[in-house]
Amino acid sequence: MESDRLKQLYSFLEQSPGDAFIQFAIAKEYENLAMDDQALTFYQKLVTTQAEYVGTYYHLGKLYERKEAFEKAFATYKQGMIVAKKAGDQHAFNELAGAKLSLGDDEDFE
Repeated sequence: MESDRLKQLYSFLEQSPGDAFIQFAIAKEYENLAMDDQALTFYQKLVTTQAEYVGTYYHLGKLYERKEAFEKAFATYKQGMIVAKKAGDQHAFNELAGAKLSLGDDEDFE
């Protein structure tokens, strides 16, 4: 069920295997194709190998929420807030904080 876009993204990834944006784009394309497990694999790899790529955390958290893995979503938003703050990305920080708050607070996930 690969899309032409996905094939193109994989071609780009072959040329630049360490490119976080391409990996992120592949994860998003898998989401668009309702292939959440494949998207999850790419997001998790990004968090592990390219932890400073701020954009990953919000989308990974939302994917965890869809899978009803709320503790993982909360932890992902929290980690993303740390990364966004370190990067000086106030917009991403606020977006992550809002997503985290919609799930609850620290006491809800102890």
